[in-house]
Amino acid sequence: MKLYSLLLCASAACWFGMQDINAQITERPRPVEWDHLVEGARFIDRFLPMPAGKLSSDVWGAKDVVPRYVDNGIEDDIRSYWGGNILLGEDNQYHLYVCGWPEDSPKGHMFWPNSTVYHAVCKNSVGPFIIKDTIGPGHNPEAFRLKDGRVVVYVIDGYYISDGLNGPWTRKKFDFDKRDRRIIEGLSNLTFAQREDGSYLMVCRGGGVWISQTGLSPYNQISDKRAYPPVKGEFEDPVVWRDHVQYHLIVNDWLGRIAFYQRSKDGINWITDPGEAYQPGVSFHEDGKVENWFKYERIKIFQDKYGRAIQANFAVIDTLKNEDLPNDNHSSKNISIPLNPGVLLTVLDTKPITEKTKTIRVKIVAEEGFNPQTDIDLNSLRFGASTEVNYGKGCKVLSTKNEGKDLVVTFDAKGNGITAEEFAPKLLGKTTSGKLLFGYARLPWVSYNDPILSARMPIVSPDSQDMNVVVENFGQVASLPAILKLELLQDGNRKEVGQAKLSSLNPYGKTNVSLPGKMKFEKGKAYDFVLTIRTKDNVISTFNYHCEPIDKMLY
Repeated sequence: MKLYSLLLCASAACWFGMQDINAQITERPRPVEWDHLVEGARFIDRFLPMPAGKLSSDVWGAKDVVPRYVDNGIEDDIRSYWGGNILLGEDNQYHLYVCGWPEDSPKGHMFWPNSTVYHAVCKNSVGPFIIKDTIGPGHNPEAFRLKDGRVVVYVIDGYYISDGLNGPWTRKKFDFDKRDRRIIEGLSNLTFAQREDGSYLMVCRGGGVWISQTGLSPYNQISDKRAYPPVKGEFEDPVVWRDHVQYHLIVNDWLGRIAFYQRSKDGINWITDPGEAYQPGVSFHEDGKVENWFKYERIKIFQDKYGRAIQANFAVIDTLKNEDLPNDNHSSKNISIPLNPGVLLTVLDTKPITEKTKTIRVKIVAEEGFNPQTDIDLNSLRFGASTEVNYGKGCKVLSTKNEGKDLVVTFDAKGNGITAEEFAPKLLGKTTSGKLLFGYARLPWVSYNDPILSARMPIVSPDSQDMNVVVENFGQVASLPAILKLELLQDGNRKEVGQAKLSSLNPYGKTNVSLPGKMKFEKGKAYDFVLTIRTKDNVISTFNYHCEPIDKMLY
């Protein structure tokens, strides 16, 4: 909680006496239950001190960001920088793909629509990054690798592709198939996560979820509602990534200057963890000094070989964007902040946890610089559902056993909070030196790679009132037989229109099924429907849609 308190103080100091800035800030109320979160519950607790570097006061910037580490990330007096993420090359160099524009541009920061994407390199992930070459025009870049090793640098309204990290680059455009769904807030500020088979999951600015089989083939919209938390917020700048356990998503409320952290088993259905993912003040030094940038946006995640988040990169600016003018004392840059990656865990029990479960065995894996047999404060450990351990509850340690260099911990199962819906229980505690220790684990009895069956809007046969429905499997495994049901939503009730059986579908396969047109509809009237796909035991997907007027569909 020390970091959280520090950030609140820093934010408060920045708050008072700034009437013009207040016009672009809305103080979001925090849920009362957040007051009871323990250290390690919030994603923001994972931010570590910035590595010591070249500390300078002879530099542009408002007083809250001076002095600062000028060799962190990328900055200079020539350009204003924004966005960007890092890829590690086979040359053991770190490659940053970042955009920027001349600091002396007539419109200042508002010259950003004319950004140029730069390729910068460094021998470490923190900086200073030095521009190596220019890729081309574009804004808000995000780089990722395809299964075949080629590199893609996404920018708004297009992408660059190359055989390697150093180019040459060719500019192209993605194809998008919204699949009869409303595109949520447009297709900009896209973020990408590679799935196990090399396919890609994408989240757009508005929170819609899309899937491409190759990362270049058309992106197909899966969701009909945003993935973000059901709270008020001006959301933008999502970042999605996948590690060895689950998918992660952070999205920023730019007006409230608070970000939210979410987790998912499949990248389609998301849960929101409590507490701030980040907010102003997360860039701090070992001695507590805060580089208190006015805005932290465009977060990107650098991952280790397990996919764990080990560094966050932000676009930061020291004042309001429209107050960053040419040849003034204001500008923007990209910064690097290390993250606590968490520990590697394995649940050793193979039977599902129930009310009758007495103990839970968890193996904590040794890594370079971490010896679980000597470095853990065992009395501090709690294990179980996040809904429990984030509030200081959960299972306590009964006993331990050394297994090679690893440590097997047996927990008393009482208070674990793990339900049938749980897919990634959490370990939370401290090291013997008082540092945060956390980790997530998979459950051996949970399937983490399910079919993703998704239906399109029914089309009426020209020869009858029967409706044809295209169903596709965007999962990485074949589906089981299922039932497709179409229902009319009216006055808060559901009335079945028709249903059909679905046979097994291979990954990325599709089928066309027919629903008999048994129901009469009034011409010219709008109707609301829901398409549900389910197996005997589970609802696979739902698709709510509005049809107006109905005569275009049936008559």
